Amino acid sequence: LKAVDTVQWIPAVGKNRINSFIETRGDWCISRQRSWGVPIPVFYDRETGGTKVLLDEDTLSHIQSIIAEQGTDAWWKLDEVDLLPEKYKGEADKWMKGTDTMDVWFDSGSSWAGVVQERAGKEMGLQYPADLYLEGSDQHRGWFQSSLLTSVAANKGQAPYKAVLTHGFVLDEKGFKMSKSLGNVVDPLFVIEGGNNKKLDPAYGADVLRLWVASVDYAGDVRVGSNIIKQTFESYRKLRNTARYLIGNLADYDPKKDAVAYEDLPSMDKWMLGSMSLMLNEVDDALSKYQFGRATNEILRFATADLSNFYLDVAKDRLYISANNDARRRSCQTVIHAVLEGFAKSVAPILPHMAEDIWQNLPYKADSDDSSVFEGGLSKELMSYPEFDTERWNLVRDVRTDVNQVLELARQDKLVGASLDSAAYIYTSDENIRKVLDQLDGDDSLVTPSVKTNGVDELRTALMISQVNIVDSEDEVASSCDAAYIAKGELSGCTIGVKKAEGTKCGRCWFYDTEVGKHGLRYGADICQRCDEAIFSWEEKSGSKFAAPVVEEAPVA
Repeated sequence: LKAVDTVQWIPAVGKNRINSFIETRGDWCISRQRSWGVPIPVFYDRETGGTKVLLDEDTLSHIQSIIAEQGTDAWWKLDEVDLLPEKYKGEADKWMKGTDTMDVWFDSGSSWAGVVQERAGKEMGLQYPADLYLEGSDQHRGWFQSSLLTSVAANKGQAPYKAVLTHGFVLDEKGFKMSKSLGNVVDPLFVIEGGNNKKLDPAYGADVLRLWVASVDYAGDVRVGSNIIKQTFESYRKLRNTARYLIGNLADYDPKKDAVAYEDLPSMDKWMLGSMSLMLNEVDDALSKYQFGRATNEILRFATADLSNFYLDVAKDRLYISANNDARRRSCQTVIHAVLEGFAKSVAPILPHMAEDIWQNLPYKADSDDSSVFEGGLSKELMSYPEFDTERWNLVRDVRTDVNQVLELARQDKLVGASLDSAAYIYTSDENIRKVLDQLDGDDSLVTPSVKTNGVDELRTALMISQVNIVDSEDEVASSCDAAYIAKGELSGCTIGVKKAEGTKCGRCWFYDTEVGKHGLRYGADICQRCDEAIFSWEEKSGSKFAAPVVEEAPVA
């Protein structure tokens, strides 16, 4: 019972279970009268009817060598004269070999001796006690207990394991126990390789199966079936597509030449790096505690909420519209570079094939050992970025969600299509919120370089709205927007209205602006000043000439 206290039990209720079994158990008789099993290598005196036994180091060593060569069946096949060592062969008629077998729980319960204790040391790379014992929850009365009893008896009270993890059992999709007779067995190989008809039974691969295992709560019984695997595949595809996007936007990025120093990054980028470090530390902590579901949920949350739904959506304007070497583009690539490596390292224990695929397709040479994603471990630098302006960007994301909800009303009535077709009017009576919004209020028109902001930390691009107007009263919102498209934000508390954006749509970046086509720009009447500068920069760098795409007119019905 003292040894139980030295072990980490996962889940913690396992400690109570094994304590109750040990406290109430009686003496352990390790012999069994069966015709199969591992024999107990003892000889009994024929004259005394077995009250005198022969069992010493010489007999054990001799029998051990025989079994090592011929297997345990040798005990039953050979006569006593062959089983006894040389010093006892002359009195073989005196001894009768025993017929009892060893209790299988004693057999398996002493596996720590042959598996880890005997192989402990640098050469074999194992150690005693074992780091972890892993089995079903029924083994508190079985293997976990027998292992504990034998180890405590033989090793001065030492438990054979540092931690014990117990899991439930796998059931079918309806919650029934799997059975061949019911025909509801889910074969892992079938999930990995698929059936004969790949359209009906696709080959999901080992990573999808691993993702399902990592995502379920193994403390209880778990369900699996075709529909559950399909849902898991959607999560897998989300992670894979995120990785593809990150890789695709680093094609022209060289970390040694193009990286922007942390102190020069915009606030949004520093926030993103801080969010990534929080994710990496959360995943690392969860995995170290065998909380695979928590780790998987955090990776999926980060990929979906922080990356796809916000940062990468906002980044499109920086990555696709800015000039190649524009600071706002290179700073974004600097962050994507860090996120890609952190992402690959975080998913590696769960999705090793995807992680290695990412690593082998990095469009640059990794600073660490690039032979495999499993070399070098998690970078301390990636895990140590501080949280930055978290309250500010949480507020912006809340405002963005609230704006999108109002935009959806406008879309339903076909007032606008894409979010860039619209203008937003925002009012708040909260001074702190107003201060943040004013700090992020950009130039009236699309110009480069930006005058009021750094071109990144501004509401226009963060909300993906062509025009954002921070107003001083709800009446201003009401006078600017139709009442059908005004609402109180559930998350931010701001009063928000939307309307059709003013000006002309830029043919390149699709933002609406009242200055599009004005000021004698070089590349056409449908280009804003920002895009005009980006095209000019591309021509200078590439030595090529920009050819405006020809827009075909739709046929007249």
